[in-house]
Amino acid sequence: MQTPILQAVFAEMSEKTRIVKIDVDKNPTIAAQYDVRGVPTLILFKNGKPVWRQSGVAGKDQLTKLINQYS
Repeated sequence: MQTPILQAVFAEMSEKTRIVKIDVDKNPTIAAQYDVRGVPTLILFKNGKPVWRQSGVAGKDQLTKLINQYS
């Protein structure tokens, strides 16, 4: 469910953001590092540091607003 939303956000905001999707089953170390317990977990980073996170699906408008807020 989240993938098409992320694709739509990226299509509109590719100049402001980079979206990285990580398979937690193939990358358990990264999942543990960021305390990912549910899928999807979304984490917004600014300058390499997490500034926002949410477990569960987030909508396009919400993500666009957050990216604008932190950019």
